[in-house]
Amino acid sequence: QLQASGGGLVQPGGSLILSCAASGSIFRVAVMAWYRQAPGKQRELVARIDSFGTSDYSVSVKGRFAISRDDAKNTVALQMNSLKPEDTAVYYCKAQYASFDAWGQGTLVTVSS
Repeated sequence: QLQASGGGLVQPGGSLILSCAASGSIFRVAVMAWYRQAPGKQRELVARIDSFGTSDYSVSVKGRFAISRDDAKNTVALQMNSLKPEDTAVYYCKAQYASFDAWGQGTLVTVSS
């Protein structure tokens, strides 16, 4: 089970940290990821991190966002800097390991002045 939090309203250029808390030991070996879905658009991958700490990002957020995980606490975070209005979306965390995958409930990020 995944529980995402940290969304809210932020001004352009601002920062926000999203957090996803996972229950269950499988998450320590899972690839953890953040996706987002803007109104009227398809859900897209934002960032992901594997159990070795290797991460990758979508082109649109690379250099501005940073994903990290704390396996001792079963959490994954997304540090979002230099936010733009086009980053406005519902953000979802996801865990995937072999045939298992699970989604969090989503947290809304609104970037607006």
